[in-house]
Amino acid sequence: MKKNSTKIGAFILIAIFISACNAVKRVPDGKMLLVKNNILANGKSTNDETAVNQMYQNPNSTLLGYKLRLNLYNLANLNPDSTYQAKFKHNPGKYERESKILSAKQVDRLGQSFWYKGIHDFLKRTGEPPVIIDTSKTKKTLLRLKSYYFNNGYFNVATNYDIDTLAHKRGKINYNITTGPAFILDSIKSTISTPALDSLHKKNPEPSFLKSGNQYKSSDFEEEKNRVTTYFRNHGAYYFQPTYVTFDVDTIGKKNKADINLIIKNNSIQEKDSSRTEPFKLYKISDVNIYTDYSPARAKSRIKDSTTYNNFNLYSYDKLKYKPRAITDAIFITKGGTYADFRTTLSSRYLNNLKIFNYPSIQYEVDKRDSTAQSLIANVYLTPRKKYSFGASLDLTHSNIQDFGIGASVSETIRNVFNRAETLEISARLNIGSSKDMANPNNNFFNVSEYGVDMKLNFPRILMPFGTEKIIPKSMIPSTSIAAGFSKQRNIGLDKESFTGGMSYLWSPKRYNTAKLDLLNAQYIRNLNPNNYYKVYTSSYDELNNIANVYNVNPSYVDSNGNLIVNEGTRGFTNDVLSGNTLLTPQNNEYQNVESIEERRVRLTENDFILATSYTFTKTTKKDLADNTFYQFKTKIESAGTLLTAISNVAGLPKNSNDKYQIFNLEYSEYIKTEFDYIKHWDFGKEKVLAVRSFFGIAIPFGNSDYIPFTRSYYAGGSNDNRAWQPYALGPGSTDAVNDFNEANMKIALSGEFRFKIAGDVKGAIFADAGNIWNVLDNVTDEKAKFSSLNDFEEIALGSGFGLRYDLSFFVIRLDLGFKTYNPAHEPGNRWFKEYNFGHSVLNFGINYPF
Repeated sequence: MKKNSTKIGAFILIAIFISACNAVKRVPDGKMLLVKNNILANGKSTNDETAVNQMYQNPNSTLLGYKLRLNLYNLANLNPDSTYQAKFKHNPGKYERESKILSAKQVDRLGQSFWYKGIHDFLKRTGEPPVIIDTSKTKKTLLRLKSYYFNNGYFNVATNYDIDTLAHKRGKINYNITTGPAFILDSIKSTISTPALDSLHKKNPEPSFLKSGNQYKSSDFEEEKNRVTTYFRNHGAYYFQPTYVTFDVDTIGKKNKADINLIIKNNSIQEKDSSRTEPFKLYKISDVNIYTDYSPARAKSRIKDSTTYNNFNLYSYDKLKYKPRAITDAIFITKGGTYADFRTTLSSRYLNNLKIFNYPSIQYEVDKRDSTAQSLIANVYLTPRKKYSFGASLDLTHSNIQDFGIGASVSETIRNVFNRAETLEISARLNIGSSKDMANPNNNFFNVSEYGVDMKLNFPRILMPFGTEKIIPKSMIPSTSIAAGFSKQRNIGLDKESFTGGMSYLWSPKRYNTAKLDLLNAQYIRNLNPNNYYKVYTSSYDELNNIANVYNVNPSYVDSNGNLIVNEGTRGFTNDVLSGNTLLTPQNNEYQNVESIEERRVRLTENDFILATSYTFTKTTKKDLADNTFYQFKTKIESAGTLLTAISNVAGLPKNSNDKYQIFNLEYSEYIKTEFDYIKHWDFGKEKVLAVRSFFGIAIPFGNSDYIPFTRSYYAGGSNDNRAWQPYALGPGSTDAVNDFNEANMKIALSGEFRFKIAGDVKGAIFADAGNIWNVLDNVTDEKAKFSSLNDFEEIALGSGFGLRYDLSFFVIRLDLGFKTYNPAHEPGNRWFKEYNFGHSVLNFGINYPF
């Protein structure tokens, strides 16, 4: 508490010091600091984001209403060299005295030190000079605003400005806009000189952006240009460009209305010093030539190998290394087909997706063999990547288990393995880390480790014994992946070995949609040190030990301090309770607690075998990394163990003493699981973004299982979940995180955060996270942990807080401070704001945004 008080006091003192700065300290006499821009459209203030973006000058940036960067700049000495020299100029004896102690050279260098100069350079770089009202820039802004309103149909717009003095050397600019009435589109027609294009234009099924009755907007005309151009170029008009589309806007004799004529003239061809026009031609493809090992240095070399396959001509400067179909399946340009831009784009995407070529290039030339000059030859130039490539990486990591970790990995990629564009990736990884939550008797800093080997073989097609072209055409860029892996963990939980393997299919039904079918996904998890359970899950040990202090009747189970011995004492006492050799009966709460502890121990120490099939579908409207107005929807359904049970039933295999089927002497898991994940972002401009995320997941055991394996269950809390709780420290239900790693088989989560710019690459956020986990339809008996009625929605926890983010372009470093706003672990009526303080807050470190 004392440390927190000191920090808060220091923060207040710094705030008072900065607040004492004079914002107009560096504003010259007769000038004014720009405090506000006010756009008045027809006498009313407007916050039109696009209009606001027309400003040549904006007020100094603020942090929560305070001009932090301006005041940092005002703290700086703009001429520290002169100040340092003046110190000795007015006191020559001082320079001589310091020179005797340090030497003249050192005294001169002292003036370049951080304390005399560097700190002021830092303040200038971090700060922001005052924005002083410049009327020349104000006039330029007026021209921009006039153009903006004109382009939105206000052809008679009038503009002026005035400057209000708000306080000493502070001013506000009022931009006065009188729009007049907006012009409306009246009649719309087209004049297209080329008959073939005129015919195409009339057949275009895409609706026009220009509609009679709509307000005139320049942006609609640009969209219409692009619509027309895209349609023409996808239907053979190879030489057509947007510049050929012009518009005649006629307002003569009209009252606030405009007649529109879309005009497309003939193709203009430049020939030496003259030019001529001719109707646009619609081109067909006469040949598709594929150069499989092209490089600029080989462009004039002789072709040594060639073949023709399905009307594709394949050429190689060396021996052809690919089976023709591996390449031709990636080309959507067909001989005899009409030229289309989208086929070029789709071919480039597919070729890039093969990951065996560098930057494929597709070029067209007019076929001189065609007397009508309406044929194109498509030349596809492919530059192979190296067949073998080696990679290595070193990473600093942070996860829900590790507070700090160092990871290293090496990989080898082999391309074109079977001459059909396959890639084989083999990798090995090693991670060492530190975790305060693990059993660590020797108190070593690096107390957890993991190493593993993975292999993945990728095929650029669907591997099936029957054709799938009608279901998943090659335009969806399908691929098949066969993977296998092994990993071993030390001091992470109970020490584990994990063997994985699977076969999956991936394809893109639409441009921004992806689908994945994990046909088979097998995982075998072997716990190497199950006897370490009570040393890792110490809360379970403490609860069992407290019960034993009252009800234990066998002195050999405890040590000299009266505590249960691990494992002899814990096992013996548990067996005594459950077999009725103590005073406890099934009706006692303590008996039920021991039973629950033992069920959890068995579940977490048993080896697991999971054979699952799953389907995942993802849809997003995010076009690129800069797009901050989008949504993403992801859903997944997974079924495990059903196939094994069906085989066991058909084969008539016997069940074990627990009435369960086994494989390799191990009860396999059987469950069905589904998840829904939705993310939505709204961009409010000026780097202000509102982001929300909702998630629901449930896994229901049945048949051969009455619980969900730990690796397939849900947890709550952490840097990407509810940030007011540590990972695994929230729930289930209204339990007070009684276990060390709390998990359950149902989860609800809802998060929202408002992101904003603070200064430069430093961003801020305020957030709220709601959600919890519960047990449902499994073997957990604790009513506080179960979701049994709609009243259990009252157990949804709420955390809120604020964060700082530093944007390094390629990733974001994130710090979030979360406060427990509503804690369902407390009794009803005592859940709101009881722990809303720094003492109970959680500081989360994360990489990139949480959603």
